[in-house]
Amino acid sequence: MFITFCKAKIAHARVTQAELYYEGSITIDEDIIKAVGIIPGEKVEIFNINNGSRIETYVIAGKSGQGQICLNGPAARQGYAGDKLIIVSYALVTPEEARGLKTATVYLDDANRVKT
Repeated sequence: MFITFCKAKIAHARVTQAELYYEGSITIDEDIIKAVGIIPGEKVEIFNINNGSRIETYVIAGKSGQGQICLNGPAARQGYAGDKLIIVSYALVTPEEARGLKTATVYLDDANRVKT
């Protein structure tokens, strides 16, 4: 049996832009996704703290060091620049594996830099 485990979490991400006329996804600064082990193309769930929306999409790596968090395509209807997000990814693991795992979590400042 497998369970769905929260593998990675990006907390307090600030939306920097929304691009409605794009094929979909969320663009996230490459430094941020590397910090939590999310890979481009990976499915993520996005929780908008400002409006309560919850959506699923996939990740596109943005330029390193830019702090970009861009909602693309239909996701752009779910948030505005300045909104705060929680972005999570999951893994299917056995309960035994899950007991030995810890969610990789980063907290971002207002410029979308990883807080240390």
